[in-house]
Amino acid sequence: MDRDEVMRWVAAYERAWRDADAGAVDVLFTEDARYLTSPYEEPRIGHAAIRAFWLEDEGATFTVAAEPVAVEGRAAVVRLEVLYLEPARQEYRDLWVLRFAADGRVEAFEEWAYWPGKPYTADSSAT
Repeated sequence: MDRDEVMRWVAAYERAWRDADAGAVDVLFTEDARYLTSPYEEPRIGHAAIRAFWLEDEGATFTVAAEPVAVEGRAAVVRLEVLYLEPARQEYRDLWVLRFAADGRVEAFEEWAYWPGKPYTADSSAT
């Protein structure tokens, strides 16, 4: 994978997410893909689980700005800024850690998202 290929995948993901196109999951992810919304959450595994998760956001409007941070072989890290506009206004910054299969689909997707005003430490006394 190179940076352009990674960003084409990110653009396709964004289009599918924006359009609530759950059918695009088959094109973007391998059948047994592992999709983590946080490094400490249980992964959603496979197309059906990823589709169900995507449909939870159906009807949301948002903007996305993305840039690759690192691409090495079949692994990539992408930095995103996402601003949800409707139904609830929320912004966050996110890192996506991606592992691509040989066919260009993602086999492992892991998010590291941060929201304004949320603590960034496991030490509860530091908030």
